[in-house]
Amino acid sequence: MSAPANPRVERVEAAGQAPALVGESPVWRVAEQALYWVDIPAQKIVRLVVETRERSEWLLPEKVACIAFDRRGTVLAGCETGLFAVTLSEISTDATAQAVRASEPVEVTGRKLAAPVFPCGDMRFNDGRCDRQGRFWAGTMVQDMAAANPAGALFRFDAQGVLSAPIVDGLITQNGLGWSPDGKTMYLSDSHPLRKQIWAFDYEVETGKPSNRRVFADLNHYVGRPDGAAVDSDGCYWICANDAGALLRFTPQGKLDRQIAVPAIKPAMCAFGGRNLDTLFVTSIRPGAGANEHDGHLFAVRPGVSGLPEPEFAGEL
Repeated sequence: MSAPANPRVERVEAAGQAPALVGESPVWRVAEQALYWVDIPAQKIVRLVVETRERSEWLLPEKVACIAFDRRGTVLAGCETGLFAVTLSEISTDATAQAVRASEPVEVTGRKLAAPVFPCGDMRFNDGRCDRQGRFWAGTMVQDMAAANPAGALFRFDAQGVLSAPIVDGLITQNGLGWSPDGKTMYLSDSHPLRKQIWAFDYEVETGKPSNRRVFADLNHYVGRPDGAAVDSDGCYWICANDAGALLRFTPQGKLDRQIAVPAIKPAMCAFGGRNLDTLFVTSIRPGAGANEHDGHLFAVRPGVSGLPEPEFAGEL
């Protein structure tokens, strides 16, 4: 499949007219043909069945920043105080219920699975996803980005329910997790304006241990800040260039080979989905001031390359 020179970027109107404050962590569920994502400060998980335009929302007791699923459909959620198992309640599909849920998300609670010892206050989990073997990885950050506090760290939560000690520390705004198709390279970014780095690691698939950390791409030399990411079937790394309204695609050698403009100034994270995993869905953030009509909405682009199914958590929640 040849990549279009300037693929069309469309706003997904079925995702809702009300923009997200901080739209993050899109996850495509192949079994449901549905896209899930979160709105962090709104404490919501959102689901959209793209073909039927059926939309659902669930409200959590605290901020939720990243999600993954186990094989039964239970959500593993990285929140403010720890990692939680969340069962999303069934929602009636009749017309009355659909009208109600458009304005009233269903309230759900979660069971705490694990929590790190936060080195200071006002912290939460941020970007997270499963590696190719189904281990869940997520990082923490100080919520006040202006503080530029490098108290954040990256953690691994395995199928046995054990949360690791910090694997990578000294992070200000952890982001950009991803793995190569063979699982042998791990990617990680720090999106803070003082960092703007993407790193690559050698990754031991049997043990889940990263090593040989090196700079993969220094976004001080490109546009924007490196936010959430996705890896395509060619092994190329797609990163949302926050503050620049763009998607950047880097080859496995760290060379920028594509740049696609999106209408929102702060694209946050991307994920491949659709019937053939050939649609790249992009969530975005609505800035506190100077927002345009597209900021905070969900977008879809057909970049001419397909993605890989999102791995499920290997344990049972």
